[in-house]
Amino acid sequence: MATLNRQIKFASRPTGIVTASNFQLVETPLPVPAEGQVLLKTLYLSVDPYMRGFMSTRASYAAPMELGDVMIGGTVGEVVESKNSKFQVGDIVEGRSGWQAYAVDDGKMLRKIDPSIAPISTALGILGMPGLTAYFGLLEIGKPKAGETVVVSGAAGAVGLAVGQIAKIMGCRAVGTAGSDEKVRLLTEVYGFDGAVNYKTAGNLKAALAEHCPKGVDVYFDNVGGDVTDAAFDLLNTGARIPVCGQISSYCADKPDVGPRLLWHLIVKQARAEGFLVYQFTEKYKEAIPQMAIWLRDGKLKYQESIIEGLENAPQAFIGLFQGENTGKQLVKVS
Repeated sequence: MATLNRQIKFASRPTGIVTASNFQLVETPLPVPAEGQVLLKTLYLSVDPYMRGFMSTRASYAAPMELGDVMIGGTVGEVVESKNSKFQVGDIVEGRSGWQAYAVDDGKMLRKIDPSIAPISTALGILGMPGLTAYFGLLEIGKPKAGETVVVSGAAGAVGLAVGQIAKIMGCRAVGTAGSDEKVRLLTEVYGFDGAVNYKTAGNLKAALAEHCPKGVDVYFDNVGGDVTDAAFDLLNTGARIPVCGQISSYCADKPDVGPRLLWHLIVKQARAEGFLVYQFTEKYKEAIPQMAIWLRDGKLKYQESIIEGLENAPQAFIGLFQGENTGKQLVKVS
């Protein structure tokens, strides 16, 4: 076993776009588990847009990271030493060990992974936080009905891909937006979306979306905000539901984005917009994950992973999220 741990720490607060200089790769002594703890070897780590918010000091749903902290993030790891009776050496678990090669954990928030169900990396993607975000955001807040039209922004990301496919499972028309012609092709030819729009080249976004939504929009699953959301709001049907999952278009902005004032649409259309965090639904995870696994097994749900190898490359993988480099779930293979 290694004698040193490698960690990526939060070195400086970004101004605007995140850069490699905001991170520092360091070596530290290998942590030693105390009684009741386990030592985990990180196999995969997740990079996600929400992490950008924790690098800022502005108010959010959780406290910001402090300079010098190990970068936060979900992980899949292997138990290599155990002083906790609930875990055995060799167990594969999902947790939040952050950007490091090894970590100690008390096990309270670890979830054992069954590698026979699906590749272990899916515990950070389609059968993990992104998949659950799509599941609960669409079904609990969007409440789609068969025959309705569901539009999802950021549709080629980990959450968006799942939203569109679950919408199809529910009998809906699924339309997505993405940032390249290749991603548009994947959405329609591989993942079963009924239509997709390249928001970077569409010109008139409202007209481009309207072409794929002849009956208007009943559910708009918002991952992006900005111009895409402005266009979607113009197409809302009476009684529309808007699950607000993310606003990636403004995560790196130095000052608040200024755009159309949209709330009047909610009055005119008697629509509802609701922000949410997946952790609101923790008590229902045990119902959702088996259902998602069944859909995966039956071929109703597909997934895609973009994997970069090497802990040292985690910052670039993270930065790439904001440049549209990934399709599906972005992961870093650590070991």
